[in-house]
Amino acid sequence: MNKRRTPAYAIALGGSLAALAVTIMSLGTLIPIATYVCPVLCMVVLNILAMICGERIGWAWYGAVALLSTLLAPDKEAAAMFVFLGYYPLIKPKLDKARLKWLWKILFFNVTIFAAYWFLMHLLGMAAIAEEFREMGAVLTAAMLVLGNLTFFLLDRLLSRNFRRKK
Repeated sequence: MNKRRTPAYAIALGGSLAALAVTIMSLGTLIPIATYVCPVLCMVVLNILAMICGERIGWAWYGAVALLSTLLAPDKEAAAMFVFLGYYPLIKPKLDKARLKWLWKILFFNVTIFAAYWFLMHLLGMAAIAEEFREMGAVLTAAMLVLGNLTFFLLDRLLSRNFRRKK
């Protein structure tokens, strides 16, 4: 079998994995915690695609899945999480090379999460999310943010377990 991968191989693999990712994002309403699990699973799929096909195909894949998820996924909060955080596997290698990489990663995650929820509440007018945060109270909301940071760093560790990435 020919070991050399052609552009058609990358496009076919990207299309198949994009269909898988959109399906995963569409399943986000079945289980309440899936709002956060589905975007993470899609980021793992993106990491696999970027390892096999390269960063350029990865960016195109991210754009297609983000657009399709926004249009087709019933859980708009999950779709927004993917739109705002889904490209992390593509920028992670650059953050890993930076000085104080953990500080940059914490800053990236928290700024992105605050921007995503501001966008959902203020620009899209999803008042139900603001009401959820009010009902949870400040302590539970802070605990949720801490657990989100912990989950993000577990994802970071998982994404670090790759072999070689194509440029």
